[in-house]
Amino acid sequence: MSEAIINSLPYPALLLGADERIYAANAGARQIFGDGILGRHHIAIIRQPQLLDAVETVRKTKEPGTARYLTTIARRDMTWLAHIAAVGDTDEILISFEDQTAVEDAEKQRRDFVANVSHELKTPLTALLGFIETLRGAARDDPKAQERFLTIMEREGLRMNRLVQDLLSLNRVESEERVRPSDTVELVGLSHSVINALSPLAAENDVKISGPDQSTKTDVVGDSDQLSQVITNLLENAIKYSGKGSEVFFALESVERHPMVRGPAVILTIRDTGEGIDPLHLPRLAERFYRIDSHRSREMGGTGLGLAIVKHIVNRHRGRLRFESEMGEGTTVSVILPAFLPE
Repeated sequence: MSEAIINSLPYPALLLGADERIYAANAGARQIFGDGILGRHHIAIIRQPQLLDAVETVRKTKEPGTARYLTTIARRDMTWLAHIAAVGDTDEILISFEDQTAVEDAEKQRRDFVANVSHELKTPLTALLGFIETLRGAARDDPKAQERFLTIMEREGLRMNRLVQDLLSLNRVESEERVRPSDTVELVGLSHSVINALSPLAAENDVKISGPDQSTKTDVVGDSDQLSQVITNLLENAIKYSGKGSEVFFALESVERHPMVRGPAVILTIRDTGEGIDPLHLPRLAERFYRIDSHRSREMGGTGLGLAIVKHIVNRHRGRLRFESEMGEGTTVSVILPAFLPE
Protein backbone atom coordinates (compact mmCIF):
# COMPACT_ATOMS: atom_id res chain seq x y z
CA MET A 1 0.00 0.00 0.00
CA SER A 2 1.50 3.29 -1.07
CA GLU A 3 2.04 6.30 1.13
CA ALA A 4 -0.41 8.22 -1.08
CA ILE A 5 -3.21 5.84 -0.12
CA ILE A 6 -2.32 6.10 3.58
CA ASN A 7 -2.45 9.89 3.32
CA SER A 8 -5.94 9.75 1.77
CA LEU A 9 -7.46 7.88 4.70
CA PRO A 10 -9.79 10.00 6.90
CA TYR A 11 -8.41 8.51 10.14
CA PRO A 12 -4.85 8.59 11.48
CA ALA A 13 -3.15 5.49 10.09
CA LEU A 14 0.12 3.55 10.30
CA LEU A 15 1.39 0.89 7.91
CA LEU A 16 3.72 -1.70 9.44
CA GLY A 17 6.01 -3.63 7.12
CA ALA A 18 6.89 -7.32 7.31
CA ASP A 19 9.92 -6.36 9.41
CA GLU A 20 7.54 -4.79 11.98
CA ARG A 21 8.82 -1.30 11.27
CA ILE A 22 6.64 1.68 10.37
CA TYR A 23 6.57 1.89 6.61
CA ALA A 24 4.10 4.78 6.20
CA ALA A 25 2.19 7.22 8.41
CA ASN A 26 -0.28 9.94 7.47
CA ALA A 27 -0.50 13.42 9.03
CA GLY A 28 -3.04 12.30 11.63
CA ALA A 29 -0.78 9.52 12.86
CA ARG A 30 2.20 11.87 13.04
CA GLN A 31 0.10 14.21 15.19
CA ILE A 32 -0.43 11.32 17.63
CA PHE A 33 3.03 9.77 17.56
CA GLY A 34 5.20 12.66 16.44
CA ASP A 35 7.45 13.17 13.43
CA GLY A 36 10.43 10.97 12.68
CA ILE A 37 8.61 7.68 13.23
CA LEU A 38 9.16 6.20 9.74
CA GLY A 39 11.55 3.27 9.77
CA ARG A 40 11.33 2.77 13.51
CA HIS A 41 10.11 -0.45 15.12
CA HIS A 42 6.44 -0.18 16.04
CA ILE A 43 7.07 -1.39 19.61
CA ALA A 44 9.24 1.68 20.27
CA ILE A 45 6.46 3.97 19.01
CA ILE A 46 3.19 2.42 20.17
CA ARG A 47 4.37 1.13 23.57
CA GLN A 48 0.94 0.38 25.02
CA PRO A 49 0.65 -3.39 25.69
CA GLN A 50 -3.03 -3.70 24.77
CA LEU A 51 -2.46 -2.43 21.24
CA LEU A 52 0.85 -4.27 20.82
CA ASP A 53 -0.82 -7.55 21.78
CA ALA A 54 -3.63 -6.90 19.29
CA VAL A 55 -1.11 -6.21 16.51
CA GLU A 56 0.71 -9.45 17.28
CA THR A 57 -2.57 -11.41 17.25
CA VAL A 58 -3.57 -9.99 13.87
CA ARG A 59 -0.11 -10.75 12.45
CA LYS A 60 -0.48 -14.41 13.49
CA THR A 61 -4.15 -15.01 12.67
CA LYS A 62 -4.68 -12.57 9.78
CA GLU A 63 -8.05 -11.76 11.39
CA PRO A 64 -8.97 -8.06 11.99
CA GLY A 65 -8.84 -6.81 15.57
CA THR A 66 -9.39 -3.72 17.68
CA ALA A 67 -7.82 -2.19 20.77
CA ARG A 68 -8.09 1.00 22.82
CA TYR A 69 -5.24 3.48 22.63
CA LEU A 70 -4.91 6.39 25.06
CA THR A 71 -2.88 9.49 24.39
CA THR A 72 -2.62 13.20 25.18
CA ILE A 73 -2.63 15.84 22.45
CA ALA A 74 -2.33 19.54 23.30
CA ARG A 75 -2.88 18.71 26.99
CA ARG A 76 -6.14 16.95 26.19
CA ASP A 77 -6.60 13.28 27.09
CA MET A 78 -7.88 11.37 24.08
CA THR A 79 -9.20 7.87 23.55
CA TRP A 80 -8.79 6.09 20.22
CA LEU A 81 -10.20 2.83 18.92
CA ALA A 82 -7.42 1.22 16.89
CA HIS A 83 -8.58 -0.96 13.98
CA ILE A 84 -5.88 -3.48 13.04
CA ALA A 85 -5.97 -5.51 9.83
CA ALA A 86 -3.58 -7.47 7.66
CA VAL A 87 -3.05 -6.08 4.15
CA GLY A 88 -4.12 -8.83 1.78
CA ASP A 89 -1.94 -11.93 1.98
CA THR A 90 1.13 -9.95 2.96
CA ASP A 91 2.74 -9.57 6.36
CA GLU A 92 2.00 -5.88 6.35
CA ILE A 93 -0.35 -4.51 9.01
CA LEU A 94 -2.57 -1.44 8.71
CA ILE A 95 -3.55 0.34 11.95
CA SER A 96 -6.16 3.11 11.76
CA PHE A 97 -7.28 5.16 14.75
CA GLU A 98 -10.89 6.24 15.30
CA ASP A 99 -11.38 9.09 17.79
CA GLN A 100 -13.64 7.90 20.61
CA THR A 101 -13.00 10.83 22.95
CA ALA A 102 -16.43 12.42 22.55
CA VAL A 103 -18.15 9.06 23.08
CA GLU A 104 -16.07 8.38 26.19
CA ASP A 105 -16.75 11.88 27.54
CA ALA A 106 -20.49 11.51 26.96
CA GLU A 107 -20.52 8.17 28.73
CA LYS A 108 -18.55 9.61 31.64
CA GLN A 109 -20.99 12.53 31.88
CA ARG A 110 -23.90 10.07 31.89
CA ARG A 111 -22.33 8.01 34.67
CA ASP A 112 -21.50 11.13 36.69
CA PHE A 113 -25.03 12.46 36.18
CA VAL A 114 -26.66 9.22 37.38
CA ALA A 115 -24.28 9.07 40.35
CA ASN A 116 -24.99 12.69 41.29
CA VAL A 117 -28.76 12.34 41.02
CA SER A 118 -28.64 9.13 43.05
CA HIS A 119 -26.56 10.85 45.72
CA GLU A 120 -28.81 13.91 45.83
CA LEU A 121 -31.93 11.76 46.26
CA LYS A 122 -30.38 9.27 48.65
CA THR A 123 -29.75 11.78 51.46
CA PRO A 124 -33.33 13.12 51.83
CA LEU A 125 -34.81 9.67 51.21
CA THR A 126 -32.67 8.16 53.94
CA ALA A 127 -33.73 10.95 56.30
CA LEU A 128 -37.42 10.46 55.47
CA LEU A 129 -37.28 6.70 55.96
CA GLY A 130 -35.45 7.15 59.26
CA PHE A 131 -37.98 9.62 60.59
CA ILE A 132 -40.91 7.47 59.47
CA GLU A 133 -39.44 4.54 61.38
CA THR A 134 -38.97 6.75 64.46
CA LEU A 135 -42.52 8.11 64.28
CA ARG A 136 -43.85 4.57 64.16
CA GLY A 137 -41.70 3.56 67.09
CA ALA A 138 -40.05 5.67 69.79
CA ALA A 139 -41.89 8.90 68.91
CA ARG A 140 -45.32 7.31 68.47
CA ASP A 141 -46.69 9.04 71.58
CA ASP A 142 -44.44 12.13 71.63
CA PRO A 143 -46.24 15.13 70.04
CA LYS A 144 -43.22 17.45 70.31
CA ALA A 145 -40.94 14.96 68.59
CA GLN A 146 -43.58 14.32 65.96
CA GLU A 147 -43.87 18.03 65.17
CA ARG A 148 -40.09 18.41 64.93
CA PHE A 149 -39.66 15.34 62.74
CA LEU A 150 -42.56 16.28 60.47
CA THR A 151 -41.03 19.72 59.94
CA ILE A 152 -37.74 18.13 58.89
CA MET A 153 -39.56 15.62 56.68
CA GLU A 154 -41.40 18.46 54.96
CA ARG A 155 -38.09 20.25 54.31
CA GLU A 156 -36.51 17.09 52.85
CA GLY A 157 -39.60 16.42 50.75
CA LEU A 158 -39.52 19.94 49.36
CA ARG A 159 -35.83 19.50 48.61
CA MET A 160 -36.54 16.35 46.57
CA ASN A 161 -39.37 18.15 44.79
CA ARG A 162 -37.04 21.03 43.84
CA LEU A 163 -34.50 18.55 42.54
CA VAL A 164 -37.07 16.76 40.40
CA GLN A 165 -38.41 20.06 39.06
CA ASP A 166 -34.90 21.24 38.20
CA LEU A 167 -34.11 17.92 36.50
CA LEU A 168 -37.26 18.23 34.39
CA SER A 169 -36.41 21.86 33.60
CA LEU A 170 -32.84 20.94 32.63
CA ASN A 171 -34.08 18.16 30.37
CA ARG A 172 -36.55 20.53 28.72
CA VAL A 173 -34.03 23.31 28.04
CA GLU A 174 -31.47 20.81 26.74
CA SER A 175 -33.99 19.33 24.31
CA GLU A 176 -34.85 22.84 23.02
CA GLU A 177 -31.30 24.15 22.93
CA ARG A 178 -30.96 23.86 19.15
CA VAL A 179 -34.34 25.48 18.48
CA ARG A 180 -33.85 29.22 18.32
CA PRO A 181 -36.70 31.28 19.88
CA SER A 182 -38.61 33.70 17.67
CA ASP A 183 -40.56 35.97 20.04
CA THR A 184 -39.56 39.52 20.98
CA VAL A 185 -38.96 40.01 24.71
CA GLU A 186 -38.57 43.34 26.50
CA LEU A 187 -36.13 42.67 29.32
CA VAL A 188 -36.75 45.73 31.51
CA GLY A 189 -40.38 44.87 32.25
CA LEU A 190 -39.53 41.19 32.61
CA SER A 191 -36.71 42.00 35.05
CA HIS A 192 -38.89 44.17 37.27
CA SER A 193 -41.54 41.44 37.39
CA VAL A 194 -38.93 38.96 38.63
CA ILE A 195 -37.56 41.46 41.16
CA ASN A 196 -41.06 42.05 42.54
CA ALA A 197 -41.63 38.29 42.81
CA LEU A 198 -38.35 37.86 44.70
CA SER A 199 -38.81 40.85 47.01
CA PRO A 200 -40.06 38.65 49.93
CA LEU A 201 -36.92 36.49 49.64
CA ALA A 202 -34.75 39.62 49.54
CA ALA A 203 -36.49 41.03 52.61
CA GLU A 204 -36.08 37.73 54.44
CA ASN A 205 -32.34 37.77 53.72
CA ASP A 206 -31.99 41.53 54.40
CA VAL A 207 -30.73 42.14 50.86
CA LYS A 208 -31.46 45.29 48.88
CA ILE A 209 -31.98 44.99 45.09
CA SER A 210 -31.33 47.92 42.76
CA GLY A 211 -33.33 47.35 39.58
CA PRO A 212 -32.48 48.38 36.00
CA ASP A 213 -33.28 51.76 34.48
CA GLN A 214 -36.81 51.75 33.08
CA SER A 215 -35.80 53.84 30.07
CA THR A 216 -33.22 51.38 28.67
CA LYS A 217 -34.14 49.88 25.28
CA THR A 218 -33.60 46.16 25.76
CA ASP A 219 -35.57 44.12 23.23
CA VAL A 220 -34.16 40.68 22.42
CA VAL A 221 -35.37 37.69 20.42
CA GLY A 222 -36.12 35.08 23.02
CA ASP A 223 -38.37 32.88 25.09
CA SER A 224 -39.98 34.97 27.80
CA ASP A 225 -40.43 32.09 30.26
CA GLN A 226 -36.86 30.90 29.88
CA LEU A 227 -35.35 34.37 30.17
CA SER A 228 -37.47 34.90 33.29
CA GLN A 229 -35.95 31.67 34.63
CA VAL A 230 -32.44 32.95 33.89
CA ILE A 231 -33.05 36.19 35.81
CA THR A 232 -34.78 34.34 38.66
CA ASN A 233 -31.98 31.79 39.10
CA LEU A 234 -29.24 34.42 39.00
CA LEU A 235 -31.04 36.80 41.36
CA GLU A 236 -31.89 34.01 43.80
CA ASN A 237 -28.23 33.01 43.94
CA ALA A 238 -27.17 36.62 44.52
CA ILE A 239 -29.76 37.08 47.28
CA LYS A 240 -29.03 33.80 49.07
CA TYR A 241 -25.25 33.76 48.91
CA SER A 242 -24.24 37.42 49.16
CA GLY A 243 -25.08 37.53 52.87
CA LYS A 244 -27.35 39.62 55.08
CA GLY A 245 -27.07 43.37 54.72
CA SER A 246 -25.59 43.16 51.23
CA GLU A 247 -26.83 44.81 48.04
CA VAL A 248 -27.53 43.36 44.61
CA PHE A 249 -27.20 45.62 41.57
CA PHE A 250 -29.19 44.65 38.48
CA ALA A 251 -28.30 46.47 35.25
CA LEU A 252 -29.30 46.25 31.59
CA GLU A 253 -27.23 47.88 28.87
CA SER A 254 -27.59 48.05 25.11
CA VAL A 255 -24.46 48.20 22.95
CA GLU A 256 -24.18 48.69 19.20
CA ARG A 257 -21.73 45.82 18.86
CA HIS A 258 -20.36 43.17 21.17
CA PRO A 259 -17.58 40.81 19.99
CA MET A 260 -19.06 37.79 21.78
CA VAL A 261 -22.27 37.91 19.73
CA ARG A 262 -20.75 39.71 16.72
CA GLY A 263 -23.38 42.40 16.60
CA PRO A 264 -25.74 44.56 18.65
CA ALA A 265 -26.29 43.17 22.12
CA VAL A 266 -28.08 43.59 25.41
CA ILE A 267 -25.93 42.96 28.48
CA LEU A 268 -27.70 41.79 31.62
CA THR A 269 -25.48 42.21 34.69
CA ILE A 270 -26.12 41.10 38.26
CA ARG A 271 -23.51 42.18 40.80
CA ASP A 272 -23.56 41.51 44.51
CA THR A 273 -21.47 42.83 47.40
CA GLY A 274 -20.97 39.46 49.06
CA GLU A 275 -17.82 37.61 50.04
CA GLY A 276 -16.95 36.67 46.48
CA ILE A 277 -15.85 33.40 44.91
CA ASP A 278 -12.33 32.04 44.55
CA PRO A 279 -11.45 32.41 40.82
CA LEU A 280 -10.46 28.74 40.88
CA HIS A 281 -14.16 27.82 40.88
CA LEU A 282 -15.36 30.18 38.14
CA PRO A 283 -14.76 27.90 35.10
CA ARG A 284 -16.90 25.15 36.67
CA LEU A 285 -19.78 27.16 38.15
CA ALA A 286 -22.25 26.17 35.42
CA GLU A 287 -21.50 22.44 35.61
CA ARG A 288 -24.29 20.17 36.80
CA PHE A 289 -24.20 19.60 40.55
CA TYR A 290 -21.02 21.62 40.97
CA ARG A 291 -21.05 23.38 44.33
CA ILE A 292 -18.45 25.56 46.01
CA ASP A 293 -19.81 24.67 49.44
CA SER A 294 -22.06 21.60 49.28
CA HIS A 295 -23.34 21.86 52.83
CA ARG A 296 -24.21 25.55 52.56
CA SER A 297 -25.85 25.06 49.18
CA ARG A 298 -28.11 22.30 50.50
CA GLU A 299 -28.97 24.35 53.57
CA MET A 300 -30.03 27.17 51.23
CA GLY A 301 -32.22 24.76 49.27
CA GLY A 302 -29.95 24.64 46.21
CA THR A 303 -29.97 21.63 43.88
CA GLY A 304 -26.72 22.34 42.06
CA LEU A 305 -28.56 22.63 38.73
CA GLY A 306 -29.60 26.30 38.61
CA LEU A 307 -26.57 27.63 36.76
CA ALA A 308 -26.50 24.63 34.42
CA ILE A 309 -30.07 25.50 33.43
CA VAL A 310 -29.04 29.14 32.93
CA LYS A 311 -26.13 28.09 30.71
CA HIS A 312 -28.31 25.99 28.41
CA ILE A 313 -30.95 28.71 28.12
CA VAL A 314 -28.30 31.31 27.27
CA ASN A 315 -26.83 28.91 24.67
CA ARG A 316 -30.28 28.50 23.11
CA HIS A 317 -30.51 32.29 22.79
CA ARG A 318 -27.07 32.38 21.09
CA GLY A 319 -25.77 34.38 24.03
CA ARG A 320 -22.79 34.18 26.36
CA LEU A 321 -22.56 33.68 30.13
CA ARG A 322 -19.65 35.17 32.07
CA PHE A 323 -18.63 35.10 35.75
CA GLU A 324 -16.25 37.50 37.46
CA SER A 325 -15.36 37.50 41.14
CA GLU A 326 -12.67 38.26 43.69
CA MET A 327 -12.61 37.21 47.29
CA GLY A 328 -14.07 39.97 49.44
CA GLU A 329 -15.17 41.97 46.38
CA GLY A 330 -18.46 40.28 45.45
CA THR A 331 -19.48 38.47 42.28
CA THR A 332 -20.62 39.72 38.89
CA VAL A 333 -22.60 37.58 36.44
CA SER A 334 -23.08 38.85 32.89
CA VAL A 335 -25.43 37.51 30.24
CA ILE A 336 -24.76 38.86 26.75
CA LEU A 337 -27.72 38.40 24.39
CA PRO A 338 -28.09 39.41 20.73
CA ALA A 339 -30.31 42.48 20.51
CA PHE A 340 -33.55 42.46 18.53
CA LEU A 341 -33.16 44.20 15.18
CA PRO A 342 -36.48 45.41 13.73
CA GLU A 343 -36.82 44.90 10.00
